Amino acid sequence: MSFTATQICIQEGVRKAWQYAVGVALVEMIYLRLALRGMDWVVRHKTLFIALGWITVVMFLVLGILAFVTARKQSQEKKAVLLSNRLHRFVLGLMMSALNPVQIPFWFLWTSTLIQTNVLQVASLPFDLFTIGAGLGTITGLAVYIHGGNWLVARHQTSNKTLNQIMGIIFMLTALIQLYRMLFKPWI
Repeated sequence: MSFTATQICIQEGVRKAWQYAVGVALVEMIYLRLALRGMDWVVRHKTLFIALGWITVVMFLVLGILAFVTARKQSQEKKAVLLSNRLHRFVLGLMMSALNPVQIPFWFLWTSTLIQTNVLQVASLPFDLFTIGAGLGTITGLAVYIHGGNWLVARHQTSNKTLNQIMGIIFMLTALIQLYRMLFKPWI
């Protein structure tokens, strides 16, 4: 998702990249809230999240293949595969973040650990502040990719073909990591 923010900034501008980032952060905060408030629900619906994990493997493999095919066929500057649509970038951010099933178990484990070690108190205000902090952290991380990535690409005059190849590698690696997790650690 971070590199997608960079691509949006480069190919469509900072404003659209920020729209995407806000969509990603919003879903991150919702998932964190689900983990904080509904840990028992998450445990009861384990099968749903395992299914989402497998869908994610397939989705990243397809995106990786499409990115490589686009880069190979690209003779002129075109948008990245993921950006070749009319979808509002805020909605794209929402969707990409929502399809990332890793967030629920991630926040489930972290919040459990923070609660058990008394770092996070079980009350509305600490939960609210923690959720806002996580959202700000997500936005800050994406800001680094938006502005830092844009600066690097401009400095090195990287082409969209190269960006598509990099995206292909990132998607394939992400698919392999998710496949490993699904095979060996399906509920972590």
